[in-house]
Amino acid sequence: MRALKLITSDIRFQYKYGFYLLYAVFTVFYIFLLRLIPEEWKKTVVAVLIYSDPAAMGLFFMGAIILLEKSQRVLDSIAVSPVKVGEYIAAKVASLGFIGVLVGVIIAMTAKTGNLLLTLCGVILASVLFSLLGIIIAVKIKSLNQFVIATVPFLLILTAFPVLTLFYDFGEYVVLHPGVSAIRLIIGGEDNNAVHILVLLFWIILAWMICHSAVKKAFLALGGVKL
Repeated sequence: MRALKLITSDIRFQYKYGFYLLYAVFTVFYIFLLRLIPEEWKKTVVAVLIYSDPAAMGLFFMGAIILLEKSQRVLDSIAVSPVKVGEYIAAKVASLGFIGVLVGVIIAMTAKTGNLLLTLCGVILASVLFSLLGIIIAVKIKSLNQFVIATVPFLLILTAFPVLTLFYDFGEYVVLHPGVSAIRLIIGGEDNNAVHILVLLFWIILAWMICHSAVKKAFLALGGVKL
């Protein structure tokens, strides 16, 4: 029940500060853009758009949300409340993941390419991973400029490289890269989708452990003690 209240509170917070409006603008723009793309390119372009916007943008938006909470001293209140570290992280990931998945599904249904179920699976897993990374970075950062600089290496590794693998062959072991597995799930149509899912789950579990430790330290620094 407490987790549900946290999720609804986060959704209201995101709506208040225009995150939903921003996603709506991006969605309309992408749908318009897809109408201009030749049919033979559409499947690849859709995969890149879905991966880079609803999934990868979660990293940026999560950072912005955490920094807003810091500036308004929301974290100070949460740190001394009964809210546990895991509940806080789960609520953040679920609330931002909801809108990311919604946008991804809208784009996929509009384009009518690939397997919608696999696309949904890829978006959800990628959104969770990027949101966790956003929290890990943001809790250690004090300003938006620092956050942007800190995210550049992650974006190059997790966004640019997976897109390159759509056009160049980097070998079979490249699927161990979480971004590559995510974007291939979003495209759909492969036989080794179970491998992609397992790879993403491994990275999500690892990111969750690091995120839990980072948030716990941040809460302790603010005077709260959470398990």
